Amino acid sequence: MIKKLVLVFIAIIAMHGYAQQGTTSPYSFYGIGSLKFKGTVENRSMGGLSIYNDSIHVNLRNPASYASDNLELWDNESRPVKFAVGGSYTSSTIESSTSSDDASSTTFDYLAVNIPLGKFGVGFGLLPYTSVGYKLEGTNADGDIDNRFEGEGGLNKAFLGFGYQVAKGVSVGVDFQYNFGHTKNSIVNYQYSDGLPTQYQSKENNRSDLSGLNINLGLSYKTMISKNLEFVSSVTYTPKSTLVSLNERTISTITVGSQGQESERNVVNLDLSADGLDETELVMPSKFTFGGGIGKPRKWFVGAETTFLKTGSFSNELFSNGTTYEDAYSFSLGGFYIPQYNSFRSYWKRVVYRAGFRTEETGLNINDESIKEFGISFGVGIPVGDARLFSNANLGFEFGQRGTKNSNLIQENFINLQLSLSLNDRWFQKRKYD
Repeated sequence: MIKKLVLVFIAIIAMHGYAQQGTTSPYSFYGIGSLKFKGTVENRSMGGLSIYNDSIHVNLRNPASYASDNLELWDNESRPVKFAVGGSYTSSTIESSTSSDDASSTTFDYLAVNIPLGKFGVGFGLLPYTSVGYKLEGTNADGDIDNRFEGEGGLNKAFLGFGYQVAKGVSVGVDFQYNFGHTKNSIVNYQYSDGLPTQYQSKENNRSDLSGLNINLGLSYKTMISKNLEFVSSVTYTPKSTLVSLNERTISTITVGSQGQESERNVVNLDLSADGLDETELVMPSKFTFGGGIGKPRKWFVGAETTFLKTGSFSNELFSNGTTYEDAYSFSLGGFYIPQYNSFRSYWKRVVYRAGFRTEETGLNINDESIKEFGISFGVGIPVGDARLFSNANLGFEFGQRGTKNSNLIQENFINLQLSLSLNDRWFQKRKYD
C-alpha cells in the first residue's frame, strides 16, 4: 500500500512540475473557461462513455458507482479500495482563415479514491472543472496590433460522495462538490503616432475569485438479460447552482519591449462596488446525462450516452465579451474488449482495448456560429502489480476538432495523450497471521 501511495504522489508532483496552463484554446476566453472532461482516462478512451461501472476502476461521473453491485470477482468483504490519478498532454494546431499556429499544454486531470463499505461506498477527490489559457491579438485596418488579450486560471472541484446498493444491480449515489478557483484576464490597448506605437500603452487587469457548492445525483442499473449478455444503464443529474465571484479590476500604464515584455506603472484600483460588480453571482447550468449498453461481463461492452447542459442562461457580468450562450449537448459511443481478463499465462490477453467517438455542441455561439467539437479516441489498460488485484496503467489517445474558420473564427485540430494509474488494494481485512 505504501509503495502505491508513493507512486501516486510522485506522479502528481511530476505532472505539476511539468504542467503550465491547463489549456491553450482561444475559446477559453469566454465565460469562466473551457469545460474540462469530468471523467477518467478509461472514460475518455471510449469517447467519453461513463455508464459502465466495475469494482476495479473509479467512476468520477456517477456517484452510484461507489457502491454498485457488479456481479464481480469478489464478495463485499474483499472488494478493493480504488485509487485513480491521471493527467494529459494536448497538442493543437490553431487555424484562422489567414494563418495558423501550434500550441501545447500539460495538465493534472484528477485524483480520486473510492472505498467500498458493504452496501455503502465512499468516494472523494479533486479535479479541474474549467481551464483558462489564451493569448490573442486583434489588428487594426493597417495590420498593426490593436488589442492584446491574455488569460489564465480556472475552476476546480473537490468532491465527497456516497453510494448505496438499493437492490441487486441497482445503486444510487450523491456527490457533494465544492468549487473554487480564480480567473485572470488582461487587455492591452495599443496607441499609435505617425504609424509607430507610442511609448506608453494602457492595460486593464481583471481577477475573479470563484467559490460555490453543488451536488450531483446518480443512479446505476445492471442486469443479465441472457446467460452471457448484461444490460447496463446510468442516469445522473446535477441541479443548477450558484458561484460567488469576488472581483477586482485595475488600470495601469505600461511600456512594451521589443520581445513583448511589459513594465507596468501608475496602477489604479477601480471601485467596482459603485456598479455592483465587486461581488457577483454566476448561475452554473443544470446537467442531465443518461445512457445504456450491453456486453459480456469482463469480456466486452458497447454503449451510448447523451448529455444535456442548460448553458443558455449563463452570463459573466464582469467581463462581457459579446458572446451568447445556448444549451449544450453531447453524444458518446464507445466500448472495450478484453481477450481474457484472468489469463496468468499471457500478459497481453489481460490488456483492455478501448475505442469511442463523441460529438458535442459546446454551448458557445459567436458571430451567429455554434461552436462544435468532435473526437475519435483509442486506449489500452495495461496490467500492473499483483494480477489478483487487477491494477492497471491506462493510456489514451484522442484526435479531434473544435470550432470553425467561418465568420472570422478559429478552428482547433488537437491531439490528446492521456495517462492514468488505476490502483487497487484491500483494506480492513483481518489478517490470519501477524
